[in-house]
Amino acid sequence: MPPEKRDRFTSAYRLDGAGMPVRTDTPDGAFASAPRFASGAGGLVSTADDWLAFARLLLNGGEANGRRLLRPASVSRMTTNHLTTAQRDAGALFLEGQGWGYGGQVDVTPADPWNVPGRYGWVGGSGTAAHLVPSTGTVTILLTQVAMEDPTPPPLMRDFWRCVARV
Repeated sequence: MPPEKRDRFTSAYRLDGAGMPVRTDTPDGAFASAPRFASGAGGLVSTADDWLAFARLLLNGGEANGRRLLRPASVSRMTTNHLTTAQRDAGALFLEGQGWGYGGQVDVTPADPWNVPGRYGWVGGSGTAAHLVPSTGTVTILLTQVAMEDPTPPPLMRDFWRCVARV
């Protein structure tokens, strides 16, 4: 995060033993300097507006503001499950009825009310979740900044998904 934009950055939290949020980052934040090892699996810094623009790009087949940024075939490959049944079974703890596309989860089975086959998105360990549902054009974004304690999405996330599934 460049110094001139750090004031826009939020704090990070974890839950203490009583379920209360406790701030975990330093005053300058974990993103004040470049990581020693760039990882595609974490550390993305962005905004809700950016995620919404990205989701709309995918929902529009790779086009945004009249410009083609991705081919429709690329969007289709990104948002299609590429795991076998055996791979999904081995990762059941993390997947919960989902498969994996290019860079995001893809719902494969309607395991819960919010699991719509084709729903694509990401659940981040820092308590963020963003998904899009191509069949309805729905985009959901939840940015809590409270670290997940384990691979199972916390009750707040599930409640959020349950509510937006009814819309």
